[in-house]
Amino acid sequence: QVQLVESGGGLVQAGGSLRLSCAASGVTVSISAMGWYRQAPGKQRESVAVISSGGGRNYAGSVKGRFTISRDNAKNTVYLQMNSLKPEDTAVYYCNVGWTGGRRRDYWGQGTQVTVSS
Repeated sequence: QVQLVESGGGLVQAGGSLRLSCAASGVTVSISAMGWYRQAPGKQRESVAVISSGGGRNYAGSVKGRFTISRDNAKNTVYLQMNSLKPEDTAVYYCNVGWTGGRRRDYWGQGTQVTVSS
């Protein structure tokens, strides 16, 4: 059974930083393509950052240069370091597994709320 548990969200002032964690079980992050997505109230869920099994990274234009996705294979955890946060970054952030072991999957965590005050 796959479980993705996000943590690290909270309330922060604009310009501040947060680090989100996604602890995975039932899936090995080192052979998986994983991503962070977010959904703001009244908006569709959008991709924020993805990391491939090979370590390649892609970012949404709105977060490029401010956010960094990484993983710790030993801890089986994926992170999202968020710097220079803006009020428009306010959303529920979700961890996703899109591929694992060469197979298409679609696993989601429960989400963690990030609120950035102006």
